[in-house]
Amino acid sequence: MLVIRRELVEAMVAHARRDHPDEACGVIAGPADLGRPERLVPMLNAARSPTFYEFDSADLLALYREMDARDEVPVVIYHSHTATEAYPSRTDVSYAGEPDAHYVLISTRDPERHEFRSYRIVDGAVTEEPVQVVESYMFSHTGVDDVPDAR
Repeated sequence: MLVIRRELVEAMVAHARRDHPDEACGVIAGPADLGRPERLVPMLNAARSPTFYEFDSADLLALYREMDARDEVPVVIYHSHTATEAYPSRTDVSYAGEPDAHYVLISTRDPERHEFRSYRIVDGAVTEEPVQVVESYMFSHTGVDDVPDAR
């Protein structure tokens, strides 16, 4: 299951809408020991295409060096689909090289609504997983938020 803060979901969706009609792409890094998405890094789609995304190799190398220096890993790798459902294409599956990452797809084909889904992609096998959007990670493991109820 992907547990992710609402602000990160909103930022990914905003990035996807901003880059539409081209596919948007990026990474959310997080502490290596926790595997929790923390730091959103929107990337440039070097392909600048409505049907394909490609990370710029120099930008990706710089990001991985930065993550190594900060003891982070790519927890979420995301991109948008502009005309199809939020499901990994054959190309998406072939490029999925991080077996521990959550692969998030955002469909912006409907201008009024978006579709947000997460997958694990390991050795070519695609498995959809539930997504739990939380306000804070403080109590996300219990399903309780960190804001006391008003009395």
